[in-house]
Amino acid sequence: MTHNPPEEMTEYSLSALLTPLASPDEPEDFDDFWRVAFQEFGVGPVAWEVAQEHPATATHRVTEIRFHSSADEQAAAFVMLPHGVAGTRRGLVVGHGYGGRTGPDVERVPADAAAIFPVAPGTHVGTASRFPAAPDEHVLAGIAHRDTYSHRFSAADIWRAATVLLELAPSVATSLDYSGGSFGGGIGALALPWDARFRRAALDVPSFGNHDVRLSRRCTGSGEAVRLHLNSHPEARPVLDYFDAAIAARRLRLPVHVCAAVLDPAVDPRGQFAVYHALSGPKRLGVRACGHLPGPIGELADRLALQDGMDFLALPDERLA
Repeated sequence: MTHNPPEEMTEYSLSALLTPLASPDEPEDFDDFWRVAFQEFGVGPVAWEVAQEHPATATHRVTEIRFHSSADEQAAAFVMLPHGVAGTRRGLVVGHGYGGRTGPDVERVPADAAAIFPVAPGTHVGTASRFPAAPDEHVLAGIAHRDTYSHRFSAADIWRAATVLLELAPSVATSLDYSGGSFGGGIGALALPWDARFRRAALDVPSFGNHDVRLSRRCTGSGEAVRLHLNSHPEARPVLDYFDAAIAARRLRLPVHVCAAVLDPAVDPRGQFAVYHALSGPKRLGVRACGHLPGPIGELADRLALQDGMDFLALPDERLA
């Protein structure tokens, strides 16, 4: 243990965050690792079945399904399909934070969009999994090796969820987007560079950006479990480089909107901005006063960021130039 413990709950100036840090070193076979994973899990049909119908909204039918996860177990997802299927013009895959999900976020889905909300392996209470649900345990599951780490399967299930949605709504094949925050933002950054089916993405307070930064301070999120684990298991540190959202973001060519916070007790703001700085394609930045902050101010920041991302995904293509 260090005699000078890392700082906690730090707020950074925007000018400092807008200055890119040194890029994290990356494994020589980073691309090969993820391309092999995509060929294994992201290509071909995905078996799925309806689990139950949920109450419909004014614009959408809502269904809970089970699909065959990349982890070779049943995974859950919630699907929203417009009542007027012929008018479906957009597709949306929505990741979630480390709190998991028990239903779809209906406010995210425009009337003309078909959407799927996959639940990461282990985080759905209704499906058995070898991965634990608790964030502090899930983030460590399989961390001894890159092939067994939980985040590999969480990213791969984004691809598989997209396959299911495109089977249900093939008309959205040229307008498939991704939206995710926190855990879902970082997992999205890991998954998207290898899947050419996606058109654009919105990442809110993305996690897993620049692990050197992430591990340098205490936090209230799952990163703290990783930091403490590495104190006694330093041999696991190289595995994290294959799951660094800032390294993966260098490969992203599609338009991406990042909402990043200047204060965040759970996900270091420097890591969030590292994801934005690493993007190599068209990009936009939304700055949040805070992230992962309970109470009215935090809730307002969440709502504003959600709307910011939705507006970006709704922009006509010519507005992205």
